[in-house]
Amino acid sequence: MREDELKKQSAIPEVPRLGRSDSFRFCCNPSLVCFMHCCQDVSIILTPYDVLRLKRTLRLDSTEFLAQCTISAFTRQEKTPIVMLKMDPESRKCPFVTPEGCRVHASRPWACRMYPLGLADPERPTASEPRFYFLVREDFCQGHAGGQELTVSEWLTEQGVEQYEMMGAAFKDLMLHPFWRSDQSLSPQQARMCFMALYDLDRFRRFIFESSFLERFEVDEARVEALRTDDVELLDFGTQWLRFSLFREKALKIRSSFRENKMQPVSPGE
Repeated sequence: MREDELKKQSAIPEVPRLGRSDSFRFCCNPSLVCFMHCCQDVSIILTPYDVLRLKRTLRLDSTEFLAQCTISAFTRQEKTPIVMLKMDPESRKCPFVTPEGCRVHASRPWACRMYPLGLADPERPTASEPRFYFLVREDFCQGHAGGQELTVSEWLTEQGVEQYEMMGAAFKDLMLHPFWRSDQSLSPQQARMCFMALYDLDRFRRFIFESSFLERFEVDEARVEALRTDDVELLDFGTQWLRFSLFREKALKIRSSFRENKMQPVSPGE
């Protein structure tokens, strides 16, 4: 969920606020006439971890997955990339919906796992402005009429949301950098680099191992081996590289054979 959406949600006073210990009832199964109706005519923004899980489940290269299953754009002033799930152009249904249910249910995106909960999450939660949850009630949905009573915490655990939030922590922290609120914008090269390191992981892997990247940066041998096969490790490394390349933070160390003030930028096409 984007930062501007969170701000809009937190600014709606009439929404009943739920804490993690508050409870609600909800069910979703094929016996309901509304089953899978929530999976159409909706915009689902994918996080980097969403893309990682989906492309792996579908056994697609990340470049193939992004081309076949998503649409991409950039925010105003060429800021951060946005990746959205591509809906069927005629029915507006999610491409993974079947009459029996979701065919990628085990790897469904964060937004799908949360439903029917919404989240209002300030950039820096405080006692006076904490994160809170709320119920999304849509006219067509009959799931609120039954189901087992669960606390918000129990629902998040049952739906696997906490794992997704843990895996997305580095990305969230990256997106809280002051740069994104400044008047600066990414160059076309930086925009491509950002998209690749966060979403197009297989291309990022090729970039690391087929360019001069490892000649320029000191990377522990054990981590180099992990980057060859571990997508989660690769995504974490990608956020570190962006911190170095975009913000000049000391997230990576340049080899002594290269001087930082003379080093040419490492571009995705190199």
